[in-house]
Amino acid sequence: MSNTSSITQFLLLGFTDTRELQLLHFWLFLGIYLAALLGNGLIITTIACDHHLHTPMYFFLLNLSILDMGSISTTVPKSMANSLWNNRAISYAGCTAQVFFMLFFFSAEYSLLTIMSYDRYVAICKPLHYGTLLGSRACVHMAAAAWGTVFPYAVLHTANTFALPLCKGNAVEQFFCEIPKILKLSCSHSYLKEAGLLVISCLLALGWFVFIVVSYLQIFRAVLRIPSEQGQHKAFSMCLPHLTVVSLFLSTVMFAHLKPPSISSPSLDLVVAVLYSVVPPALNPLIYSLRNQQLKDAVWKLVSGSF
Repeated sequence: MSNTSSITQFLLLGFTDTRELQLLHFWLFLGIYLAALLGNGLIITTIACDHHLHTPMYFFLLNLSILDMGSISTTVPKSMANSLWNNRAISYAGCTAQVFFMLFFFSAEYSLLTIMSYDRYVAICKPLHYGTLLGSRACVHMAAAAWGTVFPYAVLHTANTFALPLCKGNAVEQFFCEIPKILKLSCSHSYLKEAGLLVISCLLALGWFVFIVVSYLQIFRAVLRIPSEQGQHKAFSMCLPHLTVVSLFLSTVMFAHLKPPSISSPSLDLVVAVLYSVVPPALNPLIYSLRNQQLKDAVWKLVSGSF
């Protein structure tokens, strides 16, 4: 294939060629997908229905659950369909949509996790100013910023990626359309512009990471100054779910994109992609609900019809 115009579809990497294992992959992904939809859907419904949860922390958690549902819906259904029908193809438009929505949802989620670290910092380090700094209007503005600012970034990134001439076939070595794998299909040196944008993205991501780290350093300093052990435990319990989600999100994404080329292989890349694109959206509701008694009680009230 000489250029992008001749490409009408891409071929995704299959998990296996064995029919029985393809069906196993379908049912496994279906279970994970339904669990993610159920868990995040329960959190969204519970927070929306229970006025006791109409606080900044739960407002941001509601937004996080929406983003998780969006991100897992971008990749898993197509992979399930391909396994069920023994097919690897995805249309050019479908591949473009996957790249855009993955960029959008993942960037917005990272931005929101950064805002949530600020929420925890204010709640623990500046509790007397919490209502002032994180009023309802401020929370809406921050959430809107997390969603809105990444939209033009995702559009630019996607357009820049698919503007490149692709002359090395149409086989994407991943189970969804991922920018690094698409760049491998581009002609020699034609990917440098997009690579420069990736470097800028990494620098922005590093800035957000530093903000999260500094916030938690301040939080830990404040918690260690709390005289009572019970107070320390309560403060840590407020932060642990968010810190766990941030760690899971960043560790899997960083390993996926920063691992040495020497250990890279299609099978390892496939497993790592599942870890950062499929596992976190399914686990996040469990992480937050297990460590949050108020949320667990509210979910139980919703399920049992006690509202």
